Amino acid sequence: MFQAEIHLQQEKSCVLSDIAARFDTSFEVAIEELHDHQVTFIIELEEACEKVYEFFEQSSQVTHIERLTETTFLVTKTSCGAYEAVDRNHGIMRRRNYISSSRREYTVLLFRREDLRAVIEEFKEIGTATLGHVKEFHPPTAALTPRQYEVLELALERGYFEWPRRLTSEELAQELEITHSTVLEHLRKAESKLLSDALSHGERVPAFPGYVDQTSASKP
Repeated sequence: MFQAEIHLQQEKSCVLSDIAARFDTSFEVAIEELHDHQVTFIIELEEACEKVYEFFEQSSQVTHIERLTETTFLVTKTSCGAYEAVDRNHGIMRRRNYISSSRREYTVLLFRREDLRAVIEEFKEIGTATLGHVKEFHPPTAALTPRQYEVLELALERGYFEWPRRLTSEELAQELEITHSTVLEHLRKAESKLLSDALSHGERVPAFPGYVDQTSASKP
């Protein structure tokens, strides 16, 4: 297993790119869930929060928006394809994803070389993809809290991490008798602990055959 850094100059229309361009800003998003071509994520902004909130509300791509704090929103929107490409090829988003008006940066955990090739090929349908650093991944040893372990164990058992998902985060929250936002928070923190510990032991490995670091892979 390994971590790959992928840069994307997205050409397909997306409300996130529109926000970055409209408000001349860049930001990071934390992906919480992908289900039925809908992606749910958390976005935290430092300024123009009210205007950005209104922009999300007016977008036809957005199906739900919820204010978590004064500067943090939980948003569900139609996927533009990048998150689906990663999920479909057994990848796991690592860290928050960087978004600006001109480019996006994804850090992804993948199991096999062919999975990365497939992600790159699907990204080429969205824009121009560039492969950055690739690092090896070692098994995690980080300890979870009892509650985080309980949530993660049930999520694995019920098929939350499968493609397509056999259980949504809302259904998982109902089984655990906790709120939707709480179950997402437990999942995010548990994944962050496990992945951070694993990646801290990573070693650089050469880029895959056919993909040279920082070499653009243009649309066909």
